[in-house]
Amino acid sequence: MDILTIIIAGIIGLAGGFGIAKFIEKSNVSNLIKNAKKEAASILKDANQEAENIKKDKILQAKEKFIELKAEHEQVILSRDRKVAEVEKRVRDKESQVSNELAKAKKVNDEFESKAAEYQTKIEALDKKSAEIEKMHKSQVEQLEVISGLSAEDAKNQLVESLKAEAKTNAMAYIQETLEEAKLTAQQEAKKVIINTIQRVGTEEAVENCVSVFNIESDDVKGRIIGREGRNIRAIEAATGVEIIVDDTPEAIILSCFDPVRREIARLALHKLVTDGRIHPARIEEVVAKTQKQIEDEIIEVGKRTVIDLGIHGLHPELIKIVGRMKYRSSYGQNLLQHSREVAKLCGLMAAELGLNVKLAKRAGLLHDIGKVPDTESDLPHALLGMQWAEKYGEKEEVCNAIGAHHDEIEMKSLLSPIIQVCDAISGARPGARRQVLDSYIQRLKDLEDIAYGFGGVKSAYAIQAGRELRVIVESEKVSDEMASKLSFDISHKIQTEMTYPGQVKITVIRETRAVNIAK
Repeated sequence: MDILTIIIAGIIGLAGGFGIAKFIEKSNVSNLIKNAKKEAASILKDANQEAENIKKDKILQAKEKFIELKAEHEQVILSRDRKVAEVEKRVRDKESQVSNELAKAKKVNDEFESKAAEYQTKIEALDKKSAEIEKMHKSQVEQLEVISGLSAEDAKNQLVESLKAEAKTNAMAYIQETLEEAKLTAQQEAKKVIINTIQRVGTEEAVENCVSVFNIESDDVKGRIIGREGRNIRAIEAATGVEIIVDDTPEAIILSCFDPVRREIARLALHKLVTDGRIHPARIEEVVAKTQKQIEDEIIEVGKRTVIDLGIHGLHPELIKIVGRMKYRSSYGQNLLQHSREVAKLCGLMAAELGLNVKLAKRAGLLHDIGKVPDTESDLPHALLGMQWAEKYGEKEEVCNAIGAHHDEIEMKSLLSPIIQVCDAISGARPGARRQVLDSYIQRLKDLEDIAYGFGGVKSAYAIQAGRELRVIVESEKVSDEMASKLSFDISHKIQTEMTYPGQVKITVIRETRAVNIAK
C-alpha cells in the first residue's frame, strides 16, 4: 500500500509539477508574445516612418528630374525652332536671289533677242550689198578684159608668175641672210660652250720626268746598295730594268728610266731593302717580285677609284686595269691619267651644255688614250689601238668611234667624237699642261711684256690672265690721258702684227697721278 501510495503521490506530484511548469511556461510565452508584439509594432512604426521619408525623397528627386528633363526639352525645342527659322531665312534669301536672277536672265534674253533682230537686219543688208558688189566686180572684170585683150584667167596666171619670181628672189635673200646669221650664231655658241666648260674645270699642273730621286739617310748605304764588286746594283738593274746612278750627290741615288712603272717598282724595292737591311741578289729578286705584285694591285685600285670618282659603271676589269696603268704613263711630260680624267670632266660638262649623254661622254673621255699604255709594242696608232681594245671589251659603238677618231684616223660617226677631240686638245694645249707648251707659254708672256717696254713712257708691264691681258703702267708726267689711249691702240696693233697667239689679248694702260703733301 505504501508503495502504491508513494507511486500515486509521485504521479500526482509529477502531474502537479507538470501543470505548474505549463502554467509558468504559458505565462512566459504570454510575456514573450506581448514583448514581441510591442517590438513588432515599434519596428513597423519605424519602417513606416522610413518608408515615408524615402517616399518623400523619391518624390523630390522625381520632381527635380522632371524639371531637368523639361529644361532640356525646352532647349531642344528652342534649338530646333532656331534651325527652322534659319532654314526658312535661307529659303527666303534663295527665293529672292532666284527671282533676281530670273529677272536678270529675262532682261538679258530680251536684249539678246533685240540684238539678234538687229544683227539679222544688218546681215540682210550686207548680203544685199555683197550681191551688188559682186555684180559690179563682174562688170568691171568684163570691161578690163575688153580693154586689155586678156581674159581674167590669163591675167591671173601672169600675176601669179610675177609674184612667184618676186617671192623666190626674196626667199633666196632671206635664206642667205639666215645662213650667215646661223653661222655667226653657231660660232658664238660653240665658243661660249667651250669657254664655259674650260672655266668650270679645275686643272692641275703635273710634269713627269724620266728620273726619280731616292733619298738615303747616309752615304754608307750607297756601298751596301752597290755591293761587292757591284753585284747588288747589277741585280737591282736586271730585276727592275732601271738604271741606278750613284754619284757624289749627297744622300741621294738617281733612278733613271723612261717607264714610270719600272721607276716606281725600283724606288719601292730599294726602300724596302734599305729598311730591312738585308741586301743581296736573292733578297733583291724576292723584294722586286713582291713590289711588282703590290704595284699591280695598286694599279687596279687606282683604276677602280678613278671610275668611281667619275661615276662610270660597268667598265670591263681589263679596261679598269688599263686606266690604272695610266697613272704611270706620261705624254709630253703630262701625266696620262690626270690628262684622261681632265678630258673626261671636260667632255661631261660639254655634253651637258649640248644636251648629249653625259655618262657616255665621260666614258669616252676617260678611255680615249688607253692605246698609249700597251703591254707589247704595236705598229698601230694609239687611237686605233685604243678603239680595238674598247671593241674587244664590249664598249658601245659611239665610244669606240670617239676613241678611234679623236686624231682623225677614222671618220667621225657620232656627236661624241668631235667633243672628245676638242676636249683632248683643250687639256693638252692649256698653258702649263705639257713641257714644250709651258716653255712657249712663258716665252709668249715675256714677248708681250717686251713689246710694251718698247714704247716710251712705260714704267711697268705685266702679262696676266694666262696671257689674255697685258697691263701697262705708264709715267703720268710723260704720258697724258689722250696719249694713254693712243698707246693702248699702238701696243695692240704691234701685238697683232708681230705675234702669233690664241684668242684675244686685252691691253689695259693705267695712268696714275698722285698728289702728295706733308702737313707740319
